[in-house]
Amino acid sequence: MRVQKFGTFLSGMVMPNIAIFIAWGIITAFFIPTGWTPVAALGGSADGSVVGVVGPILTYLIPLAIAIQGGRMVYDIRGAVVGSIFAMGVILGSDTTMILGAMICGPLGAYIIKQVDRIWDGKIKPGFEMLVNNYAAGILGFGLFLVGFFWLSKLFTGIALALGSAVEFLIHHSLLPLASIFIEPAKVFFLNNAINHGVLDQLGAQQVKESGKSILFLLEANPGPGLGILLAFTFFGVGIARSTAPGAIIIQFFGGIHEIYFPYVLQKPVLFIAVILGGGTGVLTNVIFNSGLTAPASPGSILAVLFNTSRDSYLGVILSVVLSAAVTFAVASFFLLTSRKRDLANGGGDMTAAFDKMQANKGREANAATAGLFANNSPANEQESEAALGGVGAGTTTATATKVHNLVFACDAGMGSSAMGASVLRNKIKKAGIEGVTVTNKAIANLSGDEDLIITQEELTDRARQKNPNAQHVSVGNFMNAPQYDQVVEQLKNQ
Repeated sequence: MRVQKFGTFLSGMVMPNIAIFIAWGIITAFFIPTGWTPVAALGGSADGSVVGVVGPILTYLIPLAIAIQGGRMVYDIRGAVVGSIFAMGVILGSDTTMILGAMICGPLGAYIIKQVDRIWDGKIKPGFEMLVNNYAAGILGFGLFLVGFFWLSKLFTGIALALGSAVEFLIHHSLLPLASIFIEPAKVFFLNNAINHGVLDQLGAQQVKESGKSILFLLEANPGPGLGILLAFTFFGVGIARSTAPGAIIIQFFGGIHEIYFPYVLQKPVLFIAVILGGGTGVLTNVIFNSGLTAPASPGSILAVLFNTSRDSYLGVILSVVLSAAVTFAVASFFLLTSRKRDLANGGGDMTAAFDKMQANKGREANAATAGLFANNSPANEQESEAALGGVGAGTTTATATKVHNLVFACDAGMGSSAMGASVLRNKIKKAGIEGVTVTNKAIANLSGDEDLIITQEELTDRARQKNPNAQHVSVGNFMNAPQYDQVVEQLKNQ
């Protein structure tokens, strides 16, 4: 959970700025000397006599935007200002892209000014607040700028060059497919945004600046492994997993919401082997064909992948998706077929049954059932409800004793899966004729504490409960068609 939170913080700095990466990728694809329509004034000249805009956007705009976002996450606008000054020192003091430095200096500068403000909080005489606050931020920013310019820029440059050299070593020795051993399982444990936007984007951007494309943008974003898993369940799965897999394919492959296939893998952990082999196949294909993207594919839709594909990489990119899906499908199908009779006999292929079994093995209450516990307000039911909430006990104001008005679907990034889940539930509530209930989607990190009911995927519920322990929490496995939605709708009717 701590790793997830740290990863979410990293991706939280980058994801709001993905549009800048995409715009920069389009400019790169069209206007660099090897692009579709080279224009020296925009893409620079081959001999370096004309700088263009591709380099300055990557050198200044992208790192600065990330630093501002990171500072804002720690200490609002004041943190964003000081964090950006700190990051600018690192950016100007280095001759390489300082996305890494911005991701560290932005939040760090915000944290420092936050601690400085606490020193004289409540001690400033009326009328001098603006004077003290502005000069405190300005003087601290000046000092941090110098530290970044003269010292930290050299440190971060060394780290960036070392990481780049390590990636180049893996590429030149055809070892990059081994990265799938770590990336594919990490994705399924909801670290996909952290890996893609917290690590790979910055290394890939540097490669694009040097060669016009990067294979690193495809390490995590390739939709092939997820497609292979869902196809295997479509043909050889059982229970709810089989019935929901066809619809999930459209959302995962074309919508780019990879989170939808994670529960299918978690239901049968041996399928980690399938996604690892499939992901490695896709990476190896791109290595062989020297293919890559000009910008991050976010979301990881096949449409976004093809849109950002370098003009000389379409064959390799398309083959990488097809072959990774084929290998994942073949391996996953083998495992599903070998356990099919057992799954049919004991319901092990049913995602709901698998979740209940997992919760029983952990010795914890099945949060997925809590939505149905509030049909009436008898004291006995309220006590059962509080027990099912796992930690919200007697004497605490909980959602069990209040009506649900603010319902939130929360996920890691607050965009893809939560937006889709909220849309599904919102339609169900509308069809039921229920009014006075708002359904929104948020990132878990942005939960404010005023939510009455929070719906999350199973692996993220503990983090959501930490942010708002007084809300009613409902865990779902397959958020596209979770039975808990109907239980929530029934609860809303009864209230």
